[in-house]
Amino acid sequence: MMKDQKPNSIQNDNPMAGKICLVTGATAGIGKVTATALAAQGAMLVINGRNKQKTEATVQQIISETGNQSVQSSLADFSDLQQVRDLAAAFKQRYSHLDVLVNNAGAFFNSRIDTPYGVEITFLVNHLAPFLLTNLLFDTLKASPSARIVNVSSEGHKQDQMDFDDLGFKKSYFGMKAYARSKLANIFFTYELERRMKNTNVMVNALHPGHVATDIWKTSFPVIGPALKWIMKLIALTPEQGADNSIYLATSPEVAEITGKYFVKREPVQSSPISYDENIAQKLWEISESLTS
Repeated sequence: MMKDQKPNSIQNDNPMAGKICLVTGATAGIGKVTATALAAQGAMLVINGRNKQKTEATVQQIISETGNQSVQSSLADFSDLQQVRDLAAAFKQRYSHLDVLVNNAGAFFNSRIDTPYGVEITFLVNHLAPFLLTNLLFDTLKASPSARIVNVSSEGHKQDQMDFDDLGFKKSYFGMKAYARSKLANIFFTYELERRMKNTNVMVNALHPGHVATDIWKTSFPVIGPALKWIMKLIALTPEQGADNSIYLATSPEVAEITGKYFVKREPVQSSPISYDENIAQKLWEISESLTS
């Protein structure tokens, strides 16, 4: 595709016509629903996934469902920061600007897995990878007349704090605590990014999608995961319901000028008290820069 080529099967009266959007973790769950909705509204869409076959199949499915031919794939496993760098480089080579970045990719790990980056894998995938990707795409976002960053966090962020003495959970590991800390990091990142991007054309917000029945249960608990996912389907939101907040923040004119907020059910709400501590946010930013350099 030539740089910034307009969609060839989407009418210009679609609300996202001509907008360039990148959605990470877009091959399943709320990421896939979000990506499909953006394509249906006319966006020039790039979806990120880890598996080539699955990602390419998702591209074809979105094209088939929406009629939008301007859907591309870009592979990157967020447990490998070099792949994140390659993803950003490939995007910048293809496009001159970015209108919407949805940092949706995330994972839950029931057991602690060490990484070469000095943190355990939950913190790497859920925080450091999107932190790096967003930083690498800063100039591309600023080149848009009006850009939006949507960070998918969780109400689970209220279940932990930021322990800089043991970010890697080496003393003791509990999957839900590690997940909560990574989601708290998403909130800190959102607020600090808003402060650093004041007086720019880039809006950044975080959200809680709700408790959604997705493949995170099946992949995180190999033995009982399918049963957990089945149970969750009985009591949790569908991916379509969970993606509503992401789609709203990515597309709605109502939030075009709103930034630095945390949304639940399309409404800005208070995140945990500690998430507003600017000193912690600045320290997390500095540590994240060091770990991703």
